[in-house]
Amino acid sequence: MAMKENTKKVFAYLQEHNGENLTAADVAAALDLEKRQVDGIYTSAIQRKNYGIRVEAEREEADGSHTKIKLLKLTDEGMALDLDAPEE
Repeated sequence: MAMKENTKKVFAYLQEHNGENLTAADVAAALDLEKRQVDGIYTSAIQRKNYGIRVEAEREEADGSHTKIKLLKLTDEGMALDLDAPEE
């Protein structure tokens, strides 16, 4: 599967951190990318191909207020995808 380097990094990070509640901002910070890069990669290379979904959630802030966030979750197909498999 031909995949751009940053796409592969985002995919691999989500596979390694499966079960954690990660937002695009979290992934961007961990991989030294911009949030909008992660959002674009996730939408075009992962979500549109049914390898992942966005799950709405709320995060409690330090002041007690709540912020709506979207968590990036891989589907079973996304978790099973071999990023190093040769192209067919």
